[in-house]
Amino acid sequence: MTLSTTRQATAPEILDRCRELVRPALAESVRRLHPWHAETAAFSLGWSGVDGSPVPGSQGKGVRQALAVLGAEAAGGSGPDGVTGAVAVELVHTFSLIHDDIMDGDETRRRRPTVWKAYGTGPAVLAGDALFALAVSTLAEVPGPSGPAAVRRLSGALGDLVHGQAQDLLFESRPWTGPEAVLPHEYRAMAAQKTGSLLGCSAALGAVLAGAPAATADALDRAGRHLGVAFQAVDDLLGIWGDPQLTGKPVHSDLRRLKKTLPVLAALSSRHPAARQLEAVLTGADPLDEAGLRRTAGLVDEAGGRRATVAEAREHLR
Repeated sequence: MTLSTTRQATAPEILDRCRELVRPALAESVRRLHPWHAETAAFSLGWSGVDGSPVPGSQGKGVRQALAVLGAEAAGGSGPDGVTGAVAVELVHTFSLIHDDIMDGDETRRRRPTVWKAYGTGPAVLAGDALFALAVSTLAEVPGPSGPAAVRRLSGALGDLVHGQAQDLLFESRPWTGPEAVLPHEYRAMAAQKTGSLLGCSAALGAVLAGAPAATADALDRAGRHLGVAFQAVDDLLGIWGDPQLTGKPVHSDLRRLKKTLPVLAALSSRHPAARQLEAVLTGADPLDEAGLRRTAGLVDEAGGRRATVAEAREHLR
């Protein structure tokens, strides 16, 4: 009798495997774009610098494309069955990041200038539009009944994504306190749409392209949306307490912009005395300097915002 030496692959190994599987098809798809848009897309994807020179090994985590591959495998198909879906969701994700950075005014991403800072707002908007169109056509060209079904899945997810993005933007104009204040449950619903819709769609697309029944794709979609809320919660934690060397953004970046994120909203809704101090800081007329940002982050933590956000992420990963 021999002992099994099989071990479970780690998350980085799984992401690497899926990226290697998807990258050739994704690169081929990007080459179909207008050369200007292709250059901009390659920069956004981390493949090249502003001058077009290759950047070996520089790319995003590829979570969404991995979910499409894994969704196909979970539904009884093979990894290659999900590649077309992986390409489509990666194109949509890149489009959404380009436009999101413009709307938020973010100047850096992954320790590099954002597309609009590197190329200008107009070219960035056009590149995002081109990626969106390419994503839809990529799925529309899939032969057989799975092509139209995949397009419907992506269209529904895109509708939810832009709805969630609209809510996120509208939150900025609402007050911190009072009857019009943003409540944590509203933020969760926004995150399920803005972040969760595409994660759910990624896994579901893999299943659809592998020929799985709609019920299987629906179950994977729901799981992905829960993952999206957890993902957003962790992103919000990093937006306040994350290491700039890891996040590529300044420490306290979300507080600096007075962005309504889950840790802050959870802290404000608590009964802790620090919540009232936090409310006074956020509604004050004076801008926050570095000392003020540190104090505000401390108040969010003291009022339970960090703890509640960690619990939220864990709940949606169960």
